[in-house]
This record gives sequence, structure tokens and C-alpha cells, in this order.
Amino acid sequence: MSRIGKKPIEIPENITVSLTDGVFKVEGPNGILEREINDIISIDIADNEITVTPKKKTVFARAMWGTAASHIKNMISGATENFTKKLTFSGIGYRANVSGDTLTLEMGYSHDINLDIPKELEVLVEKNTITVGGPDKELVGAFAANIRDVRTPEPYKGSGIKYSDEIIRRKEGKKAV
Repeated sequence: MSRIGKKPIEIPENITVSLTDGVFKVEGPNGILEREINDIISIDIADNEITVTPKKKTVFARAMWGTAASHIKNMISGATENFTKKLTFSGIGYRANVSGDTLTLEMGYSHDINLDIPKELEVLVEKNTITVGGPDKELVGAFAANIRDVRTPEPYKGSGIKYSDEIIRRKEGKKAV
């Protein structure tokens, strides 16, 4: 039994939800979010609550039960307020800049790395902090991971791009004899 799937999901007053042809849609102050829900899950929208139940009693249906419920909760909370991820970078000559819909990273390579910012996201750069925000939790996390992959933090000096709450395990360097 899914502990997450059993609980009914409350719909706030400023949110409208709908389900048509397997596509779950949430409209709110932050915009419209859509997600295709597997047909092995049934979603009932009644009053101000959403209940999610599996149609079959298979292992896959039980796994998708909690997954669908989590996606729906994230969509509802994303439609009311933005999700954010903060990344910090450190290193000699490392810079980041946002111009239009492109994030330019200078991370010690022979060339600059240009990442196209999805139109649903907002990216801010202040000193050595990059903030990624938007209503879609999955998209925010994926774009933040793409930024981090440009220069992952190394364990000796700690230079690179890391999440602001991430702790890098540092290693001791060679010792002179």
C-alpha cells in the first residue's frame, strides 16, 4: 500500500484542476502545468479533493500509485509558488552570466559553455550564486543538474559548481617528505 497515494490531495481555492484523456492539468497563479498520467491509475476529482487509486493490483500499479500522487502534489504546489534550486561556484576565473535566454558559464575551459534556459524557468546570477526557479519541480531540478554537470566539484580544492546545501568531502593532498 502506498502511504503517499492513500492520502487525499487538497485543492487550494485559487487552483483549478482537470483530467482529460489521461492528461492531468493544473491552472494557477504561476501558470498551467500538464502531465500525462499512466492509464493504470484512476484519478477522482470531487469537491476540493483529489483521490488517486490503482485500477489493478499489480506491482507496477502500486508503484505508479504513489508516483502519480507525488506528481500531482508537486504540480499543485508549483502552480501556487515557485520551486527554487541554488547553486554556488568557486574557482579562480569562474564566472556566470545570464543574457536573454542563455546562461553563459566560464568555468576554466578553453571555451565558454552556453546553456539555453527553458522559457518556463527563471535564472538569476548574483556574485557566485546561480538561482534556478520555476513552477515545474522536475524541470527546475533537471536544469540545475545540467548546470552542475558543467564543472562538478573536485575534492582537493573544492572548486566547481555545487548545490548550496551540498557538502563536499574534502581529501588531503600529497604531503612533502
